[in-house]
Amino acid sequence: MKYSLPLIALSALLAASHANAQTTATDAWVRGTVAQQKTTGLFVKLTSVKGGQLVSASSPVSRVAEVHVMSMKGDVMTMREVPALDLPAGKTVSLEPNGAHVMLIDLKQALKAGDIVPVTLVIEDKDKKRETLEVKARVEALGAPHDEHAGMKMH
Repeated sequence: MKYSLPLIALSALLAASHANAQTTATDAWVRGTVAQQKTTGLFVKLTSVKGGQLVSASSPVSRVAEVHVMSMKGDVMTMREVPALDLPAGKTVSLEPNGAHVMLIDLKQALKAGDIVPVTLVIEDKDKKRETLEVKARVEALGAPHDEHAGMKMH
């Protein structure tokens, strides 16, 4: 089988960039929306080899993307933006409903089950070097098994 030089070069480049990746993302998903809904969340498992922080996010499906954390205050769940989310070295951090997540704000269209949403995550290590992580998240229907917000009070 013959391979063209550009194909071999591209394969080598992709292998090299993957080898240099310090952070991996798995199990990425986005909650589906209904008509007129302007926000949703990205949920993903992040593992950083050397440690670092998730410092920003962006997506072409929303005008704004923010890193958020949720916590209980009495019987009410609260949510707030944070400037960064710690990613301890070698440990998997789960961004999930009722916890840390990326909020996609001012959606440009409704997101339906089965769609794929591209999200760019920026990870900063302790030396302030930044790594860009491209995530392809599958949209899951409202009420799907991942959807743990059902019945919770949100403020």
